[in-house]
Amino acid sequence: KEFLVEISGTTVTITCPLTEGSIVWELAGKKSDNEERKHVIENHDSSPVNVSCSSGSEKYEMYLNARVCANCEELDTLAVTGIITADLLITFGVLILVYYFSKDRKGRASTSAGSRPRGQKMQRPPPVPNPDYEPIRKGQREVYAGLESRGF
Repeated sequence: KEFLVEISGTTVTITCPLTEGSIVWELAGKKSDNEERKHVIENHDSSPVNVSCSSGSEKYEMYLNARVCANCEELDTLAVTGIITADLLITFGVLILVYYFSKDRKGRASTSAGSRPRGQKMQRPPPVPNPDYEPIRKGQREVYAGLESRGF
């Protein structure tokens, strides 16, 4: 058999597993004048305490380490599930919107301040070729006449 502990705000209600006889409650070594099956601790300060209930020769003991707060809100499982589901749907919605808006921008030219218009590229003259590596053209053979291969 086990104790039943209920927490609501700063109130802790403990139900003893014993069902018969007058029940003697003991909290942190101090006996309580309550002889009922349920013991209520008002304004519990969240400090750990040893709790025992006994009736005749039977005695049950428990170490109570319950955290309580005055302005806490209790949420049921359905509310927590709804909050998480709504958060995930909103997150995925934003991801899909960002994906589709960024997908449309890929093919377009950038119009930011640092980029130059495409027209300037076409107006610039081609770079001057290096004369040391100029290809041989017809009529210019005499320039390269001294470079004939030697016969062995």
